[in-house]
Amino acid sequence: MSREPVLSGKRLIRLLSEFGFEVVRIRGSHHFLRNSDGRTTVVPVHRNEDIGKGLLRKILKDCEVELGDLLDKFN
Repeated sequence: MSREPVLSGKRLIRLLSEFGFEVVRIRGSHHFLRNSDGRTTVVPVHRNEDIGKGLLRKILKDCEVELGDLLDKFN
């Protein structure tokens, strides 16, 4: 398995938007994203903090996006 990239919440939201996700609402620091086919996830956006590798895996699982596909968009 490849190493997970170090991403901030804002950067992850930008990458997920390339997969068709859009922010539907925000509650505090939590951004709720939805795809047109019904997939949803929540991404925390905290200033100066990166998404942990366990949370990144959970978000990708919710979105049904493979890590390799995310890495392609990341580079």
